[in-house]
Amino acid sequence: MKYIFSNTKQALSTFQSFLRWAFIGVIVGIVVGLCGTAFAYVLKYATSLREQNPWILFLLPVLGLIIVFIYKLAGVHHPRGTNLVLLSVRTEETIPIIMAPLIFISTVLSHLGGASAGREGAALQMGGSISQQIGRIFKADEKSMHIFSMCGMSACFAALFGTPVAAAIFSLEVVSVGIMQYSALIPCAIAALTADIIAKFFHVHHMQASVFELSMQFDLITGLKVCALALCGALVSILFCAVLRISGNLYEKYLENPYKRIIVGGILIIVATMILQTSDYMGAGEQVIINALSGNAKPEAFILKILFTALALEAGFKGGEIVPTLFIGSTFGCIFASIIGISPAFGAALGMIALFCGVTNCPITSIFLGLELLQGAGIEWLLLTVAVSYMLSGYYSLYSQQKIMYSKDMPKFINKNAHQ
Repeated sequence: MKYIFSNTKQALSTFQSFLRWAFIGVIVGIVVGLCGTAFAYVLKYATSLREQNPWILFLLPVLGLIIVFIYKLAGVHHPRGTNLVLLSVRTEETIPIIMAPLIFISTVLSHLGGASAGREGAALQMGGSISQQIGRIFKADEKSMHIFSMCGMSACFAALFGTPVAAAIFSLEVVSVGIMQYSALIPCAIAALTADIIAKFFHVHHMQASVFELSMQFDLITGLKVCALALCGALVSILFCAVLRISGNLYEKYLENPYKRIIVGGILIIVATMILQTSDYMGAGEQVIINALSGNAKPEAFILKILFTALALEAGFKGGEIVPTLFIGSTFGCIFASIIGISPAFGAALGMIALFCGVTNCPITSIFLGLELLQGAGIEWLLLTVAVSYMLSGYYSLYSQQKIMYSKDMPKFINKNAHQ
């Protein structure tokens, strides 16, 4: 009898906790989803304005100065971006509310000027900042505040990318690779799904593609070719992370003043764009990704996108690295596939996921992201690609504060920071 009573009491406590976190997930999903939806529309308008008025590119250094100035004005002298969000999940670090409007405005200005950047960095920072303020309203303790941060990350990621499953898993997986806080699964899942519903209600455009070759039956020869593609994709992911780090070090060494740094970065982007006579490498570059997933890409595209992204983000322009990662992966995969004798569209789809896995160290998220972006096709190919890319991409990451808890090639606890 005592056993039954004890278990009943525990079940009721668990159910109460479920209701509380489900309610919190809905609240965070609504608030962050609305903010993410507004952000998506403003970004779309800024991109459209730049495309209709190519001369705006020449304002990039001026827009960069505004970005540095508003951060200084807000008292943020050394912005840590997504790394601060990761720390807020693992430590006592908090994300100030000012980070949400700062990253919103600075990312829009970066895209308006044509800096090569994505939007997921902004999504994670906005989501984390807003959800922590909601946590303070709920008087959440330190441990609960970590879950609030993850909820916000999931919600804003889902609103902007339209991939709620990957968004929910990403915030659990990215902080400490190998250890997932499953206690956050319910609030993160509900927040992501709620934000996705809101974004769809307001008709936020999300990138999706159908790659019919992904549905073909698995065979040994194609499997070996996919392994080769994933291996090379892992090497490209290391190259991308290394170029970002080297560019950042060079900027800091020769241009310590952030105003000078962002002016020089803006000028270099303008010069490179004028030399190449193309706007392919400005902004996120979603159209290039869609073209690659249709089997069309320039051989040099992935290298140039790496360089343009490094020039922009390490100079101080804001946004994120994930959409550039998808650009790099899809264009590389498209070209490499044509070399090894498989469908370029098939290679582009798998290259995109291989790069994402390599730079984030999130294999489970990578599989779900592939399924959602590619409309559910080719789970066997995605699994093989992700497994190879994860193991062979080393301990590099887009996020220097990401923790790798277990060795990638041995059953060994290592608890080390990723290399950027």
